[in-house]
Amino acid sequence: MRYITNPILKGFNPDPSICRVGDDYFIATSTFEWFPGVQIHHSKDLKNWEVIAHPLDRISQLEMKGVPDSCGVWAPCLSYHKGLFYLVYTNVKSFDGVWKDTPNYVVTSEDILGEWSEPAYLNSSGFDGSFFHDGDKTWFITMLVDHRKGKFFGGIELQEFHLEQRKLIGDVFYLTEGTEIGLSEGPHLYKRNGYYYLLLAEGGTEYGHAATVMRSKSITGPYEANTNNPILTTRNYPDHALQKAGHASMVATAYGDWYIVFLVGRPLTKLGSCILGRETAIEELVWKEDWPVLKTETSLPRLLIPASNLPEFLLKKTELRADFDTAELSIDFQSLRVPKTSDWFSLIERKGYMRLKGKESLSSTHTQALIARRLQHFNAEIQTKIEFEPENFQQLAGLVVYYNTGHYHYLYLSMEEGEKVLSVLSSDNFEIIEQKQSFTIPSGIPIVLRAIIARDTLQFSFSSNEIDFQPIGAVLDMSMLSDDYVREGSERYRPAFTGCLVGMCCQDLKTNNKEADFDWFEYKPLEDHE
Repeated sequence: MRYITNPILKGFNPDPSICRVGDDYFIATSTFEWFPGVQIHHSKDLKNWEVIAHPLDRISQLEMKGVPDSCGVWAPCLSYHKGLFYLVYTNVKSFDGVWKDTPNYVVTSEDILGEWSEPAYLNSSGFDGSFFHDGDKTWFITMLVDHRKGKFFGGIELQEFHLEQRKLIGDVFYLTEGTEIGLSEGPHLYKRNGYYYLLLAEGGTEYGHAATVMRSKSITGPYEANTNNPILTTRNYPDHALQKAGHASMVATAYGDWYIVFLVGRPLTKLGSCILGRETAIEELVWKEDWPVLKTETSLPRLLIPASNLPEFLLKKTELRADFDTAELSIDFQSLRVPKTSDWFSLIERKGYMRLKGKESLSSTHTQALIARRLQHFNAEIQTKIEFEPENFQQLAGLVVYYNTGHYHYLYLSMEEGEKVLSVLSSDNFEIIEQKQSFTIPSGIPIVLRAIIARDTLQFSFSSNEIDFQPIGAVLDMSMLSDDYVREGSERYRPAFTGCLVGMCCQDLKTNNKEADFDWFEYKPLEDHE
């Protein structure tokens, strides 16, 4: 028997929204401050998935310069109706204090790979919005932010969206405040056998997370809760391999089989840090007495589930090495907050190289020259070959292992007292920690920078011949590059919803123009003992 191994989308890929069009399945996941916005994954068998598109690829659709860490694109919803794809998303601008600035938009496209429309503004009353197409009507459903008296989660609202006018119209219907679990968000609507089903994410997106379901004969309610809620959770099972299960989305195959996709976390230790971020998993659903339940009749997701009867979808071999010898960057890479523009990024100025022109510091929420990809394995080796000739101590470039502007490890070249040096620094809750050890590097010599990640540890090293590597600095703590550490270690609440990324960057704090050339970048998974 063939099996699907969870998670199906490894690494930072949370808040899945699944959509079937014919024999094709698509999942949209959140990208937060990473640009372009939204990852769309494709499969034909629900087992093998590949990233095929980042639809929000221009500033007119997604302006994120200056947004705080873990803001930007939250919980996209992908749907298809009468020949058109709809993508609903929130572009969170702030999330500190009682005020939450959460404008919601929708873009459309006839082709999942094609250019998507300019956004239509929906509202700013909450986040995690979704569309539900019901006959000739399309409805927008979202959670409501209530800033009064520390409440925050204000329940779920519904309003009609006019397809031709591209705006919300008519009355706003208040559906429910959710179940007794509370913290109701991530709403999705479905219709089956005369019932409207409201699927909710509840309990917060940490270790108390859950998916619950309510139903009504009328789309505007009243909604009754399933007596067997939550239908999906690991909140009472701290030893389970897949934690944080919740924020779900359902889909039916052409054969009438039902599945549910949802986010999970895989902690390094019991209820510990999840360095890979929130990932996406899948489970089988069945219907009992007109309620959806996991096929196992428990609330627990499995690491292995039987593969569907769909024909196997074979993927092309994943390229481990990017040689930067084409005019397009691999879809695995994204930039921070801003699009790649010629004032800081180029694949053509020097043939066979990716050139980054130094911009702002790693603590900036505006313009960084940083290109990175997701860490998707607990054990991995990352290397890049760099040529960089700094002229002063304010010019730096190298290999970064990054969570957010206050949490990262950085192996970098710079200039100290007239010599080019290779050094290591870390940022732990915005405190910069510099390693005492550094090496002088001769000018004009390209070097390979390497990071070896082994679950909760990171060791940097370097080589001038691509064969013999010299360790540099102490063994570093990987667990600090996680949602869990960032939330628990901060002096105040900070949104922390992403995951660890690895990549290349360049800072020029003097002239914003000094270039670093990267010959190649390699991401190699090592044997995981998961």
